Amino acid sequence: MKRDRKPWWPALAVNGLLAVIAILALFPLFWMVSVSFMRPGEADSFPPPLLPSAPSLTAYKDLFAHQGMGRDFANSLVLATAATLLSLTFNVAAGYAFAKLRFAGRERMFQLLLGALVIPGQVAMIPLFLMLKPLGLVNNFGGVLIPAAAGVFGIFLVRQYALSIPDELLEAARVDGAGEFRIFRSIVLPVLSPIMVTLATFTFLASWNDFMWPLIVLSNDHLYTLPVALASLSREHAQDSELMMAGAVVTVAPVLLLFVVLQRYYIRGLLAGSVKG
Repeated sequence: MKRDRKPWWPALAVNGLLAVIAILALFPLFWMVSVSFMRPGEADSFPPPLLPSAPSLTAYKDLFAHQGMGRDFANSLVLATAATLLSLTFNVAAGYAFAKLRFAGRERMFQLLLGALVIPGQVAMIPLFLMLKPLGLVNNFGGVLIPAAAGVFGIFLVRQYALSIPDELLEAARVDGAGEFRIFRSIVLPVLSPIMVTLATFTFLASWNDFMWPLIVLSNDHLYTLPVALASLSREHAQDSELMMAGAVVTVAPVLLLFVVLQRYYIRGLLAGSVKG
């Protein structure tokens, strides 16, 4: 008997539809990169060209030589890296504590934290600003970093993953004389490494792309991050499409590359954290 062959056209139709969706999603990125290499005014012609007639780095040279984009890039890199390190330090420790350490009010405190997730972040911006101002943390990097040091979502993410650590393993380490810090450093951190990569990626992307809070806290243009600097640039060079697209490429390319490189670990950590515990 001949084996029944499955029809090939459903798979072709699905893959064709996915290919069309991918092209539509990637075309704006392709157009952004293409325009950034055009000569001044070339993108404003009609009909606009799809590719630059003669690729040029004029827009990028203007960004870094005259618009101070190099300084803004360094500011974003420093802030995103520092926010990631602070987030890992506090969120991992707090998530493990809520998962495995016993202390009074643990469950009630965690429920209150979860309740805070339903409150929009914009609601807390004014009270947070008023709290930071008397402390001298406005118009400096400290005011940007403190809100990023710990987040409810990060604590929840680590806690859900840490619940999978066997209690017997921790108790055996305590019986052998290991202190809590030694247990955390030698046993817990290696187990939590997948979710730490996920949290680090999430925090870095969020800090790099954050626009609203740095705009509120930082008033000195020498402290601007890339999103704030790009918005400021658009007010002065709204008609310079090539310059604006070059600024967008500089802003988007690093985080896009980071996500592509760490995508496997990022998704694996999210999926593992969602099913453990």
